[in-house]
Amino acid sequence: MSLVILGLSHHTAPLPLLEAMTLDAEGRRALSASLTRRDNLSEAIVVSTCNRTEVYAESATFHGAVTDIADALTEVTGVGRDELREHLYVHYEDRAIAHAFTVACGLDSMAVGEAQILGQMRTALRESQKSGHAGPALNTLFQQALRVGKRAHTETAIDAVSVSLVEAGLARAERELGPLTGLKVLVVGAGGMSSLAATTVARRGAAGLTIVNRTLAKAVRLAERTGGTARPLEDLSAALAGADVVISCTGSTGVVVDLATAGDAQVARAGRPQAYIDLALPHDVAPEVASLSGVTLAGLATLGEDLAGGATPPQVSEVADLVIGEVAAYLTSRAAESVAPTVAALRSHAADVVAAELTRLDQRLPELDDVARAEVQLAVHRIVEKLLHTPTVRVKERAVGGQGADYAEALRELFDLRPGETATASVPPPERGGMP
Repeated sequence: MSLVILGLSHHTAPLPLLEAMTLDAEGRRALSASLTRRDNLSEAIVVSTCNRTEVYAESATFHGAVTDIADALTEVTGVGRDELREHLYVHYEDRAIAHAFTVACGLDSMAVGEAQILGQMRTALRESQKSGHAGPALNTLFQQALRVGKRAHTETAIDAVSVSLVEAGLARAERELGPLTGLKVLVVGAGGMSSLAATTVARRGAAGLTIVNRTLAKAVRLAERTGGTARPLEDLSAALAGADVVISCTGSTGVVVDLATAGDAQVARAGRPQAYIDLALPHDVAPEVASLSGVTLAGLATLGEDLAGGATPPQVSEVADLVIGEVAAYLTSRAAESVAPTVAALRSHAADVVAAELTRLDQRLPELDDVARAEVQLAVHRIVEKLLHTPTVRVKERAVGGQGADYAEALRELFDLRPGETATASVPPPERGGMP
């Protein structure tokens, strides 16, 4: 069995396609169920955020997995294979593990270093565990990826980079409206990104901060932490009229601020300029809002362009080095685990032989005193340990080098340990993007 990741992200797909592929909880469940009905896939986890939609799968064959995942994506999203083909990427085994760790650390996000992806990956794992679609392989991978992501945020300064998307939006707003200290800000939503936005706005010293959310209690908690004011979603129109800057990220599947609502807010403001920062995917603010006089609108595509092309921050390089080390350690551990059953069988076989010979010794020399018997037993155990030491070390070394299967098979044949056939996965083609 082997790990395969197939998906698309802001790196490979235009935002409209990424928006069409973004799945809510129901969509993720439907895709996961479709995946595990396929012949080639034994485990599956679906990660779908505003930056990416990816399928992590444990599969018997590479090509079969790619075909099954692509078919399931088309079935659930309604997006055709021809439209998806050029935007999908595929990662297999070692590169898939490295990709999972990189994603968990936020290095593959539009807002580099953002911590929200950790919660999203944890939710994806929990959903797959609940449905029974995540087995030992993906459970282990995701638990390790989450641990690596947590290390990145606790042991490096990557959080200093993670506010970049919000900061880019606020920079655009300030260019149009002036310093934030003189502006009133409305944050629509109370989830992870909205919390980051509200915290950033409060830290930057905005003239006022209002939180609007469908669940008022969540808005109240966020407002208490950031020194803002909470209002229910029913007050959205009035809150828009009083805001110079509107930051929205609700996770809603439909538009939250349509053209009519934004137009009414502009009338109430008597045409005073206003900036919208839409951090949601699917988008919260109707694109037509940008056509209103005095209104500027910046979405993820625009902000992503603002952030692109800069020098790599040292924090990013530090986390990248952390990922490289963790991937190497994970591969070493997994390689050792792959030959562990053979090593255990070899030692069990040796222990049985020793026990049988010591029993025969007791029968042939019943007059042997306890001291002599203990010395004989110790000598026999030492001999066995010395004989087993080298093959045990060698099989683990060969496993790390990718030759563990052949070496373990030789041990099984030589010592008649575990007769039987061993399933193998088909060999994948060279790493590349797109579908075959």
